[in-house]
Amino acid sequence: MGKNALVAIIGGGITGLSAAYELHRRGTPFVLFERANRLGGVIHTKFTEGFTIDGGPDSLLTQKPAAVELCSELGLQDRLISTLPPRTAYIYRAGQLYPLPRASVLGIPTHLRSFGAMPVLSPSGKIRMAMDLIKPRVSRDRDESIGSFFRRRFGQESVAYIAEPLLAGIHAGDVNRLSMRAIFPTLVDAERNYGSVIKGLYFRQRSNQPSKGGLFRSLVGGIGELTSAIVETLPTSTLQTNAEVTKITGGSPFRVHVASGETISANQVILTTPAYLTEQLISTIDPTLSNICGTIPYTSTATVVLSYPKTSVNHPLDGTGFVVPRVETGMSLMAASWVSSKWPHRVPAGQILLRGFLGGPRQPDVIHRNDQELVSTAHRDLSQLLGISSQPVVTRVFRWSRLNPQHEVGHLEKINAIDARLQNIPGLHIVGAGFRGVGIPDCVSHGRSAGSSAAELLKGVA
Repeated sequence: MGKNALVAIIGGGITGLSAAYELHRRGTPFVLFERANRLGGVIHTKFTEGFTIDGGPDSLLTQKPAAVELCSELGLQDRLISTLPPRTAYIYRAGQLYPLPRASVLGIPTHLRSFGAMPVLSPSGKIRMAMDLIKPRVSRDRDESIGSFFRRRFGQESVAYIAEPLLAGIHAGDVNRLSMRAIFPTLVDAERNYGSVIKGLYFRQRSNQPSKGGLFRSLVGGIGELTSAIVETLPTSTLQTNAEVTKITGGSPFRVHVASGETISANQVILTTPAYLTEQLISTIDPTLSNICGTIPYTSTATVVLSYPKTSVNHPLDGTGFVVPRVETGMSLMAASWVSSKWPHRVPAGQILLRGFLGGPRQPDVIHRNDQELVSTAHRDLSQLLGISSQPVVTRVFRWSRLNPQHEVGHLEKINAIDARLQNIPGLHIVGAGFRGVGIPDCVSHGRSAGSSAAELLKGVA
């Protein structure tokens, strides 16, 4: 015989936990199902030999305040820390690392003098980029790729050395497939409102007070502190790990079928699973909605964490890290971050900690390589570029199989179609990184919004 719950949350990543937190805050009964043996999803902090290691995201973007606000609600405000200056990011080209100018947004200069501080581009590449200031705006109702947008406004060299490694690289995606409107609407609005992306970003910077601590925050004990703090506020009886949901049937009340054979009856269901799992779970409820979810693609990545004695690294590591354009040969890394330069308290004295990122569309098979091969690959690239003369002291590998959602051209139309179908399925909510926002702040915001909506719809339900 099945059990009953007012709300069933499927997925225990940050989106699902945020929905659970909001429901608990409102006094609405729920149960959360997570198929893995731990909660947190891609947020995964490990402690070993004096190191604090984030295997997934290691910071929160302050421009979207939802995550920082949640930290404050959880009593973590005194645990929030800023990256150390200088907060310089670098781009790899022809064996060298070139810094991005301070007066830039996503690698786009916001002052003419910034072009002079951008040696990664050739003189002709800088001139072509600066032509954005006089190039007529294009009124477009249709979506376009990041590559198309940058090629049109700034020229091909900017696609290869800025858009691909920085904008597409954040999402481990293809610069010629990812959607500008879905991922970087601010740049689209800058062109529409000012006729120039550079002008739009310049005036936006003038009107927004810059954060003294930079754009990112983390927590003293890693981002895992956030998910741990949420879990500590929730009754243990509401959280089920090693509990794989196999399908959802019916409709308000829904029947949630668990692999163990258990069935839960729930008035509301909040799905926070990757789109391809959501597709499977709702296939009998609405085949059309299921098919739309199944069209959202994902890529796989691996994070390789390496530590070295500081004395063996012949580079000042004065910044946050670097990205590697896909057009550059001889490097396997997509990017690397200098953890000990950003958060120095996370390593023992005399050590440095680096994170290398592999995979995405340039290495789709990375998830199947063994740990030793991945460590060797990352070590080779880092040693060559940073002048490292010793083997790593501590190594860790984190695999993220099909966990990088690709919001490709037309993604917003898919979301509109999903929302239209959901209008006819009262009580079903679909959120998560695959659908409405990839970063932690977006996931927190949309998870809490789904929890709030479910609670409001259940008012008066016994």
